[in-house]
Amino acid sequence: MSKDEILNIFHKQLRVDIEPQGFKREKTDYVVRHVSNYNEDGFISSSNINEVNAHEVIRSELKYFNEIGQCFEWKVYSYDQPANLLKILEAEGFEVEDREALMVMEINENHPFLNSSLPSNLREITSVQEIKELIQLAEMVFGESLSELEKRLCRDKQKNPLSLFLYGIYENEELVSAAWMYLENGTSFASFWGGATKQEARGKGYYSSLLKVRAQKAFEHGYRFMTVDALPTSQPILEKNGFDCLAYSYGCQSPKTRYFKDK
Repeated sequence: MSKDEILNIFHKQLRVDIEPQGFKREKTDYVVRHVSNYNEDGFISSSNINEVNAHEVIRSELKYFNEIGQCFEWKVYSYDQPANLLKILEAEGFEVEDREALMVMEINENHPFLNSSLPSNLREITSVQEIKELIQLAEMVFGESLSELEKRLCRDKQKNPLSLFLYGIYENEELVSAAWMYLENGTSFASFWGGATKQEARGKGYYSSLLKVRAQKAFEHGYRFMTVDALPTSQPILEKNGFDCLAYSYGCQSPKTRYFKDK
């Protein structure tokens, strides 16, 4: 299957038709928005706008999310239209985050990942305490607070245990590397997240081992494609392991309005 064919499947399944757990999907003439059922941040996964109506549609979405009391992310991909969508969002007050590579790998029963051995110190993470330890590691590695992510992972693992899988690698019973995966219901995709490794534990193949265990679990559940939003540091490792870059993406965070400041 060609990269363009896979990208078309990705766009339809994970941007247009996706119904992620914990969110209410709302489709308008111009966007596919997702409103959090738990009053956390929402997001816009896809849009159908042009240079003529872009500012009006963006302001309408800002007004909508402000009225319901949620911040939101507008996810922009390098193939989205209009071509200057990022600049338009910036002009409307959005904060554009660093570029990430959309990495996708197709997997079948002959893929080497499925026949790879895993290190004995790799374990599945299932308890709330283990998830808290994962978040502590990720906060240390990424240098930011992830309290909202912690709540979401704990909640999703409790409510939908077969849609979320988390894994950790331990040295002397200390978590040194971790990652997680969502099996996106109703799609062919498993989305990989995390990949946090302590500085002193890098260079030991842990990142690749966490890719393999998630691919094995995803294939076991009937998923065909693995996808990662990769930072520049991770992209070469993913390419080495068989992932292809299909596009680039940018998380655009809505401005903090007076409503959120006063809340």
